Amino acid sequence: MARPRPAQEKVKTVAENRRARFDYFIEQTYEAGIALTGTEVKSLRFGEGSIAEAYAEVNDGGVWLVNSNIPEFSHGNRFNHEPKRPRKLLLHEREINKLHGAVAREGMTLVPLSIYFNGRGRAKVELALAKGKKTHDKRDSIKERDWKREQGRLLRDRG
Repeated sequence: MARPRPAQEKVKTVAENRRARFDYFIEQTYEAGIALTGTEVKSLRFGEGSIAEAYAEVNDGGVWLVNSNIPEFSHGNRFNHEPKRPRKLLLHEREINKLHGAVAREGMTLVPLSIYFNGRGRAKVELALAKGKKTHDKRDSIKERDWKREQGRLLRDRG
């Protein structure tokens, strides 16, 4: 029996999609590797990159990160990368099949939450299986957030 691996901690977060937690109900998260070229890794190490409008899709037996922006490396030469190209996410086949089933049958969406470097220096994507919120759900989230903030103020003032 294989020994369970300890959870890898996020050492350096490069890009975060903060809006995703507001727009979606997060059902489950996955950690996926990402296939990058050399200049893409260098750009990410400098802290450049955005996944604000990105999403993931399952096709051709793999998962692809679409519409993520990793700008060209400033010191790159003619071998520089294309900033918005689709990038392959590295997952186990069982996980890919699970994601494919959830997206196809249940109408769920694959949303990247963050790109980070783990303890071993590998670029990883935190991918969420999510269901979209309706407008009234978003209003409820805003009310709850405001109440928590007000509650903290009241406790701080009286405590």
